[in-house]
Amino acid sequence: MGVTGPIRVVVAKPGLDGHDRGAKVIARALRDAGMEVIYTGLHQTPEQIVDTAIQEDADAIGLSILSGAHNTLFVKVIELLKQRDAEDIKVFGGGIIPEADIAPLKEKGVAEIFTPGATTQSIVAWVNTHVRQAAQA
Repeated sequence: MGVTGPIRVVVAKPGLDGHDRGAKVIARALRDAGMEVIYTGLHQTPEQIVDTAIQEDADAIGLSILSGAHNTLFVKVIELLKQRDAEDIKVFGGGIIPEADIAPLKEKGVAEIFTPGATTQSIVAWVNTHVRQAAQA
């Protein structure tokens, strides 16, 4: 059974981080590129994010973290997806994430990390290339 329709992406702000301008910019860029975007709002728990992604039949979750809790929150979302047998949902993210933390996050299952300076076009292109391939596999 092939996947049809637009890529569905949940954009989420986990934890206590209260700055969502970047997440909203990315959500709009993805939407303007033809994707269906579900923005969860501020202060979401990993459980809420995973529940939303499963309920919305999302192809991907985009996490925005500026609080420094990326090592905990990204990994928790990945673990919950595994527990819920939803590992086909790709997790990517961005924010203030030190270069030294990127490789360990990828080893734990985060598909891609975008740091400050990444363009919306590069994020849209990555999602189109990597998430659609996963959705069609």
